Amino acid sequence: MINAKLMQMVVNASNDGIVVAEREGQDKPLIYVNPAFERLTGYTLDDILYQDCRFLQSGDRDQPALMAIREALDSGGTCREILRNYRKDGTPFWNELSLSTVYNAVDKQTYFVGVQKDVTTQVKAQQRVTQLEAQVAELKEQLATLRATSGVNKL
Repeated sequence: MINAKLMQMVVNASNDGIVVAEREGQDKPLIYVNPAFERLTGYTLDDILYQDCRFLQSGDRDQPALMAIREALDSGGTCREILRNYRKDGTPFWNELSLSTVYNAVDKQTYFVGVQKDVTTQVKAQQRVTQLEAQVAELKEQLATLRATSGVNKL
């Protein structure tokens, strides 16, 4: 069995942000964040202790991923969603959140663990690909129109 000191070293060494929130209470207050979370968001444990993690979305709360996260929190389930969060300095970033429920020895839901990964680069690359695909489709339509109006079948 892994001891508590080794577990703390492992969590502190993680490159992904790790947060722990209490299950009880309407707001599911945060009670722990690891150093990677602090680096990712700019918030320290002292900044966020006993707050709901909704502060990370700032005023940007109309995101489809948030509904799935709320459902997982309400049901004690798990989910993996990508959502837009904001660092302490206001800079937006895309966060892949993997949320899991922790149970105690009598199978009662006690905590949530969230593992957060910055996927901003991947999301921006996918957005660029989507944009380029739309431009290609538009150019194909223009080419088809030119061919149809000029009577030329092949260029």
